[in-house]
Amino acid sequence: MSEKQGHFQRAITLFDAIMIVTGSMIGSGIFIVSAGIARQVGSAGWLLVVWLITGFITLAGAVSYGELAAMFPKVGGQYVYLREAYNKLVAFLYGWSLFLVIQTGVIAAVAVAFARFVGVLVPWFSEANVLFEIGPLKFSTVMLLAIVMLVGLTWVNSRGVRGGKLISNIFGSTKLVALALLILFGLALGINDQAVSLNFHAMWNAVSYDAAGQGTPLTTWGLIGAIGLAMTGSLFSSDAWNNIGFSGDEIVRPERTIVLSMAIGTGIVTGLYLLINLVYLLVLPLHGDPAAAASDVMSRGIMYAADERVGTAVAGSILGSVGAGLMAVLIMISTFGANNSIILSGARAYYAMAKDGLFFPRMARLNKFGVPGVALWAQCIWACGLCLSGSYGQLLNYVMFSVILFYVITIIGIFVLRRTRPDAPRPYRALGYPVIPLLYVVLASAFCIILLVSPATARDAGLGLGLVALGVPVYYLFGKRFGSKQE
Repeated sequence: MSEKQGHFQRAITLFDAIMIVTGSMIGSGIFIVSAGIARQVGSAGWLLVVWLITGFITLAGAVSYGELAAMFPKVGGQYVYLREAYNKLVAFLYGWSLFLVIQTGVIAAVAVAFARFVGVLVPWFSEANVLFEIGPLKFSTVMLLAIVMLVGLTWVNSRGVRGGKLISNIFGSTKLVALALLILFGLALGINDQAVSLNFHAMWNAVSYDAAGQGTPLTTWGLIGAIGLAMTGSLFSSDAWNNIGFSGDEIVRPERTIVLSMAIGTGIVTGLYLLINLVYLLVLPLHGDPAAAASDVMSRGIMYAADERVGTAVAGSILGSVGAGLMAVLIMISTFGANNSIILSGARAYYAMAKDGLFFPRMARLNKFGVPGVALWAQCIWACGLCLSGSYGQLLNYVMFSVILFYVITIIGIFVLRRTRPDAPRPYRALGYPVIPLLYVVLASAFCIILLVSPATARDAGLGLGLVALGVPVYYLFGKRFGSKQE
């Protein structure tokens, strides 16, 4: 072997792990998706219910999933748990989806979101500022900055886990403090009596609104469907809590640290999300006029905030133009830190797949800094390709179906392993077993079913399912080929 290989370093402490969990979860979604949720359910009460259900599902998943993380605290995380509970095929289908869209699609989308918000402060970065065109491809300054961000963060993470965790710690703690300050400023300075009266006077009137501002009252079943559809945004904003599990062999006392960091991290983020949405409702009216001027944040309300930037509208309402600028900086910090954590984590899953002979052999090697360098750069190249294609937005329309589907299969794996390996060491047992894991499976499965049967999302959910299914022939066609190249 000509290339010198390093080895994994146990450098990630509990604090580091919590910062990776919260850093991966908090990107730009919390500042945007509440507009779409508000239009789906139509009232303050049901908006908060969507976030409460999302918080419960996320926490239930984390405290259940922890049993598997403690049993198999190895690099690869969820890929390893699926392999141990089921077989290599199921694990490969997850890893395949992870590389093709789940991880890389999110990385691309977050990078573009970062570049767009940089454009708020530096207008040169704009999708309208096209540097050159090649056929249908229009290479804008936003794409340029997004790709520079991805290459830079990948380079830092390819130099060892310590650099990546340092960025996560700095940006993760900064964004938590900034979010806490936003909540405090909102409660202290931003409460608007008119908005409070409008939002909480009839807070349970369930009405679905379209882009033109026309409302349709929801029946009981219609409300259930609307909540499910609305949760696509809130679940996306709350996802990636499992990423810390990918780094098992790099974590100090992983059987304890992974479980604690997921529970603490998801608890912190869930609490912040609920408080931020409460601040939104105390500062701005939920309903609004989509035809109002973009600068008239009170008239547009939460539902029709300009470009759905609810966080920016709220900050602007509290602090004026200064607040809007500060919000842009906060989202830049948030997206930069989130992408670092996601980039750091994902490559470990591809490494584990390659070690099993199910992916390109070179991804199974560590560089001299003790990280899977080839896997990191392969992830970067594919994510940059998604940035250039512009397809990440379409991919993210159905990525949540695949994400939640695999979470359900993974949590069911707890029941499978309790039966097939009853005597296996379990340093941590799922909290509230079997009730809480079962509740997670039921609620998350209901979400997937709603996406499959709803006319608005059936196509996207079907594409997500098709993407997973496409991995089956890939597994049989290329699995042996990959395996035959292992040393």
